Amino acid sequence: MEEFFLLLSLLIILFSAELFTNGIEHLGEKLTLSQAVVGSILAAIGTALPETIVPLVAILFYHGKSGAHIGVGAILGAPFMLITMGMFTIGLGLIMGSLLKKRKFQLEIEINTLKRDLFFFLISFSLAIFVPHFLPNTKQLHYLIAIFLLINYFIYVFSTFKATSVETEADAPLYIFRIFSIKNPPFKLDVLSGLLQTVLAVIIMIKGAHLFVESLEKLSFKLGLDPLLFSLILAPIATELPEKFNSFLWSMKGKDILAFGNMSGAMVFQSTFPVSVGLLFTSWNVKGLALVSALITLSLAAIYFLFAKFRKNIPPYLLFFSGLSYFVYIFLVIYSIK
Repeated sequence: MEEFFLLLSLLIILFSAELFTNGIEHLGEKLTLSQAVVGSILAAIGTALPETIVPLVAILFYHGKSGAHIGVGAILGAPFMLITMGMFTIGLGLIMGSLLKKRKFQLEIEINTLKRDLFFFLISFSLAIFVPHFLPNTKQLHYLIAIFLLINYFIYVFSTFKATSVETEADAPLYIFRIFSIKNPPFKLDVLSGLLQTVLAVIIMIKGAHLFVESLEKLSFKLGLDPLLFSLILAPIATELPEKFNSFLWSMKGKDILAFGNMSGAMVFQSTFPVSVGLLFTSWNVKGLALVSALITLSLAAIYFLFAKFRKNIPPYLLFFSGLSYFVYIFLVIYSIK
């Protein structure tokens, strides 16, 4: 039965991801928003909700060390999953799209958009990880870093809106309009319908992710897997499924700007708001495997940034190197808990 619900949850997430990408593209087109804004801000924040809610609930409502540990782990795990398995998923979409003759086997991205996203991410995440290690790890320092991170994100949003980027074009009409055979709707109805479909897709996506986690947890116990192994490896994959499925679909269709923006934009968001909550409401002692995941995240982000800055492109093999980095981390986790 767990296997059935696991498959069902994946189908629900895939369906909602298609619903979301269709809705967000439609909104971007009708509001004449660039692909950088749609991918790096709207899609990134919308699909970042599942993994953002987890640490907030753990820290704010489950008091004590266990809640703080779960919260900090989830906060650090989000950008780690995005830069490893998230980028790897874009690579899978690239392969699938190429095999289906829907696109060429080469990435077509806006280098300036990717550089900007990674630049803001590296500043925010590096500050949060390294400064408390080299300066007295006090609450006053936490407050200062948290304020800087929030300001940094608003600067990022402003700069993304002001930057030049390709305008968003939807592949097809809204599913809502196709279901009810609505043609040439008024502008307000058009925008509201796009917003409704997008929000509905996010809600379904979150429900699907929860069903996935629940089914995966039951299956792990049924197979005799270590609960700690599940919490460190399998659960984070589930909370990042929305971004992965969205970027996979965009990559498969050759919409690499949206695919990368969804990942890199979510990384900027995850390194500011959730990290600020961790700084303000926990002791923020990043060490052990948590520190290892943060260092892997920063190293990969720096590599992508350097390729974007000096090579002016991202080679496909780098996406698969990101996936390999995740499996290296899995090996370290398994080795440490033996």
